[in-house]
Amino acid sequence: EVQLQASGGGLVQAGGSLRLSCALSGFTFENYAIGWFRQAPGKEREGVSSISSGSSAGRIWYATSVKGRFAISRGNVQNTVNLQMDNLKPEDTATYYCNAVGVAGARFSWGHGTLVTVSS
Repeated sequence: EVQLQASGGGLVQAGGSLRLSCALSGFTFENYAIGWFRQAPGKEREGVSSISSGSSAGRIWYATSVKGRFAISRGNVQNTVNLQMDNLKPEDTATYYCNAVGVAGARFSWGHGTLVTVSS
């Protein structure tokens, strides 16, 4: 059974930082890039960042809106991926999810996300 567990969200003031963690299990981690996505109220889910695995391990992508503020990395614990979010803005407020990334986008059914609220 695939499990995608995002954690680390919370309430923070604008300019603050949070570190999200994603624990993944139930599939071969090395076969997929792992991505962070977010969905703000009333908006569609969007990609935030991803990090590749396997032969192209370490290739990283960021959405323009978070470039220079967010940093994705593999966790010290096996099959975990972190998202360090600095200089947070109110527009970063959303529920954040992690997932494996396939050719057509998110590969598996969504797990429970973690809510990030940035106050102005």
